[in-house]
Order: sequence, then C-alpha cells, then structure tokens
Amino acid sequence: MRCTDIYPPPSVICAKDFVFDLQLFAEGEKTEEPTSKKRADARKKGQVAKSQELNTAFVLLMGFFVLRIMWESIYGNIVEYTVYIYGHLVQTMDTETVRELIIGIILLLFKTSMPIMIAILLIGLAVNFYQVGLAFNTDSLQFNLGKLDPIKGFSKIISKRSLVELLKSLMKIAIIGFFLARFMKEQLPFIPQFIYYDLGTSLEKIADIIFAMAFQVIAVIMILGVIDLAYQKWQTTQDLKMTKQEVKEEMKQSEGDPQIKGKRRQKQREMAMARMMQQVPQADVIITNPTHYAVALKYDKTMAAPQVVAKGQDFVARRIKEIARENSVAIVENKPLARTLFATVEVGDLVPPELYQAVAEVLAYVYRLKKRRRGYA
Repeated sequence: MRCTDIYPPPSVICAKDFVFDLQLFAEGEKTEEPTSKKRADARKKGQVAKSQELNTAFVLLMGFFVLRIMWESIYGNIVEYTVYIYGHLVQTMDTETVRELIIGIILLLFKTSMPIMIAILLIGLAVNFYQVGLAFNTDSLQFNLGKLDPIKGFSKIISKRSLVELLKSLMKIAIIGFFLARFMKEQLPFIPQFIYYDLGTSLEKIADIIFAMAFQVIAVIMILGVIDLAYQKWQTTQDLKMTKQEVKEEMKQSEGDPQIKGKRRQKQREMAMARMMQQVPQADVIITNPTHYAVALKYDKTMAAPQVVAKGQDFVARRIKEIARENSVAIVENKPLARTLFATVEVGDLVPPELYQAVAEVLAYVYRLKKRRRGYA
C-alpha cells in the first residue's frame, strides 16, 4: 500500500509523510550567543548592562559617609550663623541687612553642601565607568516621531520588561520596608528618653539614629544592586541573542561572501599565473617530465644559485613549454629532477644545495648547446 492511498489502515505508518525538518523550527529562534560585533553595535546604541540600584547605593553611601564625617563642622556652622541671624533681628531690618543675611545663607549652604555634592559626583562617575566604561551615545538625543506613537508607548508599559521592573520595585520596597520597620522597632523604646536631654544632646542622639538607619538601608540597597547588576547582564545577553541565520549573515558581512571571496582568490591566482608566465621567456632552461611537469630555471652570475621562475602541472606545464618554444628557450627532459623541483621548490625560490649537481649538469648541457648553435651561425 502506498502512502498516497486515501484510506490507509490505522496500522500503516508512512514515515515519509511525517518527516519534520527540526532545523526549520529552530531557524527563527534566538539560540546563539551574541557575537562581539553584536555587543559592540549594541554598546554604540547604549544597550549595555547597568544597575540603577547599584548607582543609588554608592551615591547614598558616599553622601551619608561625607555627611557623617563633616557633621560636627556643618552643625557648628549652622548654629553659629543661626545665632548671628537672631542677633541681627533685634536691629532695624532694612534692605541691606536682608540682602546680607540672604547672601550669608547662600554661602553657608554652598560651604556645607559642596563637599558632599563633589563626593557624590565623583562616586557616581566612578560607578558608571565601572559598569559601562567610556560609552557616548547620541542616538537617544535624536528626534524620533516613533517615540510619540501611543500604541508603542502603551505596549512598552505592559511589556514583559516593565512587569519585571514593577516586581523588582515592589520587592525592593518590601525588603527595605522590612529592615526599616525592624530598625525603628528597636529604637522606639529609647526615643521618649530624649525629653530628659538638652537640645544639643537630643539632636546628637537623633543624628546617630538617622545615620545608623541610613547605613543599614544603604547596605540592603547595595546587596540588591549587586544582584540587579547580575540580572541586567543576563537580561542584556538574552536580548542580544541571535538566530542562526543572523550569525551567518554577520559572518558574511565581516568576512565577505564566500562566492565573492572565491572569485577574488581566483582572480589572484590568474594574476599570479600571468606574472609567472611573463618570466618564462627569461628562463635559461625548462626541465620537463616530459608531459606532466615543467619547471623553468634562470641563472646568472649575480645569483647564489639557480632560481625557479615558473612551474606547472598538466595544462600549465604545456603552456610553459609552448611559451618556451615561442621564445627559443631550451627544453630538457629529466623526469626525476622535474618531479623533485616541482615538489620541493616554490616559484621565486632558489634551488636547494642537494640539487646543485643535477641542475648544474643540465645548465652546462644547455650552455654547450647554445655555444654550438652560435658556432654554426
């Protein structure tokens, strides 16, 4: 029974009707790791692995660290200028006094905040350089009407990546909230005792609690940032994965189409062959097999040894002999020497020492033949 019968029995399974090319199913799947060129192109477009949580953690850490170191100085400057302001309030307030007070407040803010801002700027640049390196991208600054498409914008809002980011944010809030709640639960019993302290001591105690809470939260954010950086690297790799066809196309673009490369190599061989054939008329002798091989030798007193200027097999050998006859170049049959020269010496190389004797005998014979011809002439 053939597989094309209309009602085959249930027990008959026609294998050729159920042959599936699994390669067709995998052709469009992005299963291949991104190539270095793919990563470089993505980097130029700004598509790199970067954790914003890690940036936030280091910025907060540096900011609170510098603030903690400079706290006594900042607190003293604020107290000193506050006393100075209240001392001037008892005087007549005119435009000049208000201007001086405002300028003083601005200078105080500049003096106290500038070291913190510089430290935050430096650590932010350092963390970004660690994650991304030197990458300048201007594509995002270009005007693109596609960014105004509400349909595309809505699709980004409900995309898989946005859902993942939402889950990450909720998880981050939950984890940080848990540590904050636990910290405040530990500190709440001590807060009512502040009413027994003077203002300076109370502010100092409150500052200690705030700094302790801040550094604990920063530690949690830093751990989350390290985890997020690993996730971002994995996600970026997944986004940049390529199909088998994309890998093939990229190889063609980077290395060249195999057909074009083949044609280029063929053209190079043809040019090399033409240059070699131009050297045949200048040869002193053509040593042949006599039909399969032909090697053209040239020698003058300036050479350390005879040089192979052309060689060929079969069709090329016949062409070498034709050119030699057209230019009255001597052709000598020596089967062992022709085979050895063809197999061991490349075009442009000198004859090796072990073949000096055999080649010298051939050249001596050719020179004697030339003298005899000139003598007859």
